[in-house]
Amino acid sequence: MPVTIVIGSQWGDEGKGKIVDLLAPDMDIVARYQGGANAGHTIAWGDRQFVLHLIPSGIFHEGVTCVIGNGVVIDPVALMEEIEQVEALGFSVEGRLLISHNAHLIMPYHKALDKARELWRDAEAIGTTGRGIGPAYVDKFARSGIRVVDLLDPNGLRKKLKAALDEKNAILRAVYGDDGIDVDAMIAEYVDFDRRIDPYVTDTANYLAQALADGKRILAEGAQGSLLDVDHGTYPYVTSSHPTAGGCCTGLGVPPTAVDRVTGIVKAYTTRVGNGPFPTELTDDLGERLRAEGREYGATTGRPRRCGWLDGVALRYTARLNGFTDLAVTKLDVLAGMGELKVCTAYRLDGKVTDRFPNDLAMLERVEPIYETLPGFEGDLSSARSPEELPSDAHAYLDFVADFVGVPVSMISTGPRREETVVV
Repeated sequence: MPVTIVIGSQWGDEGKGKIVDLLAPDMDIVARYQGGANAGHTIAWGDRQFVLHLIPSGIFHEGVTCVIGNGVVIDPVALMEEIEQVEALGFSVEGRLLISHNAHLIMPYHKALDKARELWRDAEAIGTTGRGIGPAYVDKFARSGIRVVDLLDPNGLRKKLKAALDEKNAILRAVYGDDGIDVDAMIAEYVDFDRRIDPYVTDTANYLAQALADGKRILAEGAQGSLLDVDHGTYPYVTSSHPTAGGCCTGLGVPPTAVDRVTGIVKAYTTRVGNGPFPTELTDDLGERLRAEGREYGATTGRPRRCGWLDGVALRYTARLNGFTDLAVTKLDVLAGMGELKVCTAYRLDGKVTDRFPNDLAMLERVEPIYETLPGFEGDLSSARSPEELPSDAHAYLDFVADFVGVPVSMISTGPRREETVVV
């Protein structure tokens, strides 16, 4: 049963949107299984570029159905704006976008709490996008969240929102000095949202089960990256969901036996947005050059990304965690002309060498990277369309990474556009 999962292998921003967009024409369904509008998947074709936040990255291919699964938290305002923007580009959405009736909604009080908590934490801030993702997941697991299906019952919705706001407004006012939120205005807004979203809502788990029974091909799209997984990432500097392979099954309701390919997306170097440990970070001129050449600014927030050498220890950890069957290496072109290249192959921790990735915060903050140095390569890689057109030293770099991780490279991105890709 053909389910392919596309997963970020680092701290996010690996270029998942482009790879999903490339694979989508061979799929019947592209389904998003976790995260929210805090993720930005950039798609570039011809002279066009668009950043998707909630709609799966297959929407620009006619004939592909896109599913937002129950594991996603949905910001109604962001979703409706995105639907309108995609339609304005000339792509149909209605009939091609399905939204799980069990998906949880991000409410205005979630955003208010998110921003207030980050300000309150000050120097200890996690570095969230302020879009209410974490507080929405908190309510989900506290069993006090609002789901899409709740919109069908306005009276029940009013009761749930009134109960939620009594608590949230008390916290916002007493702890954070916020004015709070008006319940009547919010109910009116969400009743209108129900009217607009109704054509898209369905039991997506049942839909996907029937699709599998019919032999259809499904591409499951994760947001963020494996090192931001709430259980397996660099806690507490993580997201509030499971970007890893297991999140696909719970976030869509598909069985693990349906998965036959897990593609790990890895940037040819490493970046990170927000706070938290980053063993291979470069804070010198070379780090600045990587940021400039790679245009390393957040697709959602515009924040500058921290840049560093490829961390092979972390990559091997996420390959094992997810069971990667193949790797798609992105932004190889950015390394051209950088001189000698380095890959971290081990850590020195408290005087001892280890090849284990410690996702314990205190330990990871103490590690020192041990590097393998490789020859660099020159030239413009954007015109390469086959492996033979890549420089020999670029091949050597890719071969080293594949051998070290124990996973073959299946695709190489040499630029942001669809056509700037080498399929191995």
